[in-house]
Amino acid sequence: MKRFFCLTLTVFLASSGFGQGAPRISGLVIGKDEKTIAGATISLLRAKDSATLKLSAANKDGAYFFENVNTGNFLLAATAVGYKKSYSKIFTLDVQQNLSIPTIRLTPTNKDLAGVTVTATRPLVEQKIDRTIVNVEASITNIGTSALEVLEKAPGVSVDRDGNISLKGKEGVMIMIDGRPTQLGGADLANLLRNLNSNQMDQVEIMTNPPARYDAAGGAGIINIKTKKNISAGYNGSATLGVTQGRYPKTNEALNLNYRNGKINVFTNLSHNYRKSFGTLKINRNIISDNTSTIDKVFNQQADRISEGNSYNAKVGVDYFVSKKTTLGIVAGATSSPNFSTNKNVTNISNALKNLESITMATVNNDGVMNSFSTNLNFRTQLNNKGREITSDIDFLGYTSAVDQYMVNSYTDAAGRVFRKADTLNGDLPQDIQVYSGRVDYVHPLKKNAKFEAGVKSGIVRTDNNANYDSVQYGRIVHDFNRSNHFIYQENINAAYVNYSTPLSKKISAQLGLRLENTIAKGKQLTTGEDFNRNYIQLFPTAYFQYKANEKNSFGANFGRRVRRPNYQSLNPFIRFIDRYTYSQGNPNLKPSLSNNIELTHTWKNQITTTLNYTSTKDIIEGVIEQKGQEAYTKPSNIASLEQIGLAVNANNPITKWWTSTMNVNVFNNRYKGIVSNASVNFAATSFVVTGTQQFKINKTLTAEINGRFRNGWLEGVMRAKPVGFVGAGVGQQVLKNQGTLRLSIRDIFYTQRFRGVGKYGNVDFDFQEIAETRVISLSFSYRFSKGKKIAPVKRTVGSANEEQERIGQ
Repeated sequence: MKRFFCLTLTVFLASSGFGQGAPRISGLVIGKDEKTIAGATISLLRAKDSATLKLSAANKDGAYFFENVNTGNFLLAATAVGYKKSYSKIFTLDVQQNLSIPTIRLTPTNKDLAGVTVTATRPLVEQKIDRTIVNVEASITNIGTSALEVLEKAPGVSVDRDGNISLKGKEGVMIMIDGRPTQLGGADLANLLRNLNSNQMDQVEIMTNPPARYDAAGGAGIINIKTKKNISAGYNGSATLGVTQGRYPKTNEALNLNYRNGKINVFTNLSHNYRKSFGTLKINRNIISDNTSTIDKVFNQQADRISEGNSYNAKVGVDYFVSKKTTLGIVAGATSSPNFSTNKNVTNISNALKNLESITMATVNNDGVMNSFSTNLNFRTQLNNKGREITSDIDFLGYTSAVDQYMVNSYTDAAGRVFRKADTLNGDLPQDIQVYSGRVDYVHPLKKNAKFEAGVKSGIVRTDNNANYDSVQYGRIVHDFNRSNHFIYQENINAAYVNYSTPLSKKISAQLGLRLENTIAKGKQLTTGEDFNRNYIQLFPTAYFQYKANEKNSFGANFGRRVRRPNYQSLNPFIRFIDRYTYSQGNPNLKPSLSNNIELTHTWKNQITTTLNYTSTKDIIEGVIEQKGQEAYTKPSNIASLEQIGLAVNANNPITKWWTSTMNVNVFNNRYKGIVSNASVNFAATSFVVTGTQQFKINKTLTAEINGRFRNGWLEGVMRAKPVGFVGAGVGQQVLKNQGTLRLSIRDIFYTQRFRGVGKYGNVDFDFQEIAETRVISLSFSYRFSKGKKIAPVKRTVGSANEEQERIGQ
């Protein structure tokens, strides 16, 4: 792991060289009959080796521009669907020279594109003003992986042992799919992302400080997963088959189809994913005596888990172009994910001298299914030709899950003799979530490139969770009233926002926004009669400033206030068992946590971006381990305040014609202050994360890649996690006249991705290690087909159920 860290740091430093001067290049692309070609791709190539340095797209007038260009000798390559590739002559740029290139003329190919597939290479990471974009298919080692594994390699993103996602060391990330929140969290969100295969994904957008248009939820920011969409007229699509082998096999299949003709555009995505995997969790706990504060017992627990499941996904949509300015659309999606898991747990109980006294063996089986259905109705109309438009969405989302749980515990002494009758617990755990939401947004461009935006949104969420537990006593089923519970929760959030952006001078621009949210929440435990009612209003200001010092350097500053509301699963007081001594439980008394975020950024030549951030969070929500007698349980609580300061550097540079380097380094210090288990805690730690991807173009059709990630020890709430990392590699080969792609990859080559951690506070003293099936080899084949011509993509709205969709199981 040390070797990998040194290698990635060396490549990062090698990728960050500085040059002199900042000329600009401009020109025009035309086609047949002197017509301009909007959307043509222009590549800036280094003359000596034809390495691609920058990409630009021609606007509606066929004009293109390159800013922040270093001095030297270059040439241009122009491509467009339906045209042959064309090159400019080699030219030389001097310091501070603005150069106009002679018009590039493209020659048409055959009009019928049947059987012809045009592919373009996108960089792995793109840095925009307000977000970082990861192009999923640009990395060979993403094939055959899940969305959770793709996110794990994204810049600044971390995924813990339970599938919880953090961004730049901060918990509370809103996860969206195609602009709509997943409405899930915790174990349910992790399962959803594990069942979403990478072959369904197009891009991942990472926003650490989103503008006022977005829901204020997500204290650490927003991650939006964009699925694949075709943008060609006529008939086109793609099919993918993949197989992955670790200890157990995994398979995935996907089919994407699109047809556009006249005023109608129809698209559908179908996929299936089968996964079988194992995991081992080892926990060592010291049971502290309440009277003497010394060790009374020592628990050594090991849980071996095997899980197996299928996921079936379908999405279909229709866009109807009423006129050139108005579009109506409907999108419907459904998923079904049956799964089964079995846990074999052994707990060795010793005295303070570590002499074995007894053994508890447990079997915990979970047989369940999660189904979902979503519908989106969207409308967009342009009020004039200057950008004024109104968009609206109406969304319905429904999630149902049912889990049958079976747990049996047997007890023996150190010699293996039974000293206590075995006990059995059966659980019937249904869950139903319904989300209704609607929004309207208005955009109004003003003079001098200013823009005004405003919108309103309302969402209603209803959850119904009914946990029924029964014990088996002497062959009779007896209802367990202590563990059973029926919890109903309803929430209504109403929001309105305004946003104004304007250039303040030729070099300075600003954007100011304000969002108001009113939350009305009601929760009731029907079993105990306990309930709560909350009604509050919160304001969330945002501010962005950008200063373009010169062609090479630009600076930015932004501020945003965000909220992390408890997700619905965290509010649910149900008990979920790992074994007789270990379980997790929700907390209906959770409060939202508020954070204030400040970022300062510097971008050099659109290749290296440096970000300095500061975050202050109150009432942070963390799942902490608490101890009651011999039982340990995880319960989310508003445990503390968090202060973080961090520095992130992202570099995406071509090293040579055949080698491209993408590096990200994130260093941050987290300090937690609060009360946990009736004990005062004041923990701080400085951590760093290094991720790197090195891509190599061996020839025109063969590519290779090496990637890795290393994270040193860090604080996860009040638990200290130990260093962890992995290295992966892959190759990709274009076949069948570039219509097909074969990819082979291996993940976690050295099998080093093992989570370890320790915790010591109050009467809690533990350490753990988790081993999962992270070392796998994957093989996939993708085939693309098309009959038509490429056109402008349909501009779809992002939906209205953004926050609600993300909170369904946090």
